[in-house]
Amino acid sequence: MARQRRRGAALESAILDAGWDQLLEAGYEGFTIDAVASRSGTARSVLYRRWPSRLDLLRAVIRHRGEIDRIPTPDTGTLRGDVVALLTEFNERRAGVVGLITARLGAYFESGGSLRQLRELFAPAGPSAMQTIVQRAVDRGELTEAPSARIIALPVDLLRHELLMTMTAATTNTITEIVDDIFLPLATNFGNNRRG
Repeated sequence: MARQRRRGAALESAILDAGWDQLLEAGYEGFTIDAVASRSGTARSVLYRRWPSRLDLLRAVIRHRGEIDRIPTPDTGTLRGDVVALLTEFNERRAGVVGLITARLGAYFESGGSLRQLRELFAPAGPSAMQTIVQRAVDRGELTEAPSARIIALPVDLLRHELLMTMTAATTNTITEIVDDIFLPLATNFGNNRRG
């Protein structure tokens, strides 16, 4: 049976999926236009028409992976429940990938790339899950006002740091400490701390 020719979005998705697999397997050093073309069963010229450089292709691969592996925003009815649920899902989905990607992208970082750039590519456009969760808490009256952007980002930032530093999934106790001992006291006392 003849293989059906891929076009448009289906072709692009197949190339980007192959690029992700190539990145995980061979790292940035082995992440080349030739390797991704071969892995996806596509001509190099097709890739070069869409992504003129390896860096352009890498950015597209990371962005694509972020879109298809989006973590849904939980809605448990409470601020604490939502943040715990979000961190638990983030921990389960990202624990293996965060360390692996960091290890595989050594050459990328040496050439001036940063984790911040990768995170911005990986994160979907629009409000973050934490921004949505906090706004719901304000709307429900759990918070009198939204805390600063730094405090809103803190739970995910702390968990990401934990994953990077330990190269393993965080424990349930670690997630509970991030939420109960650090985030909730800062978020619930935000207005009082500024006025005090």
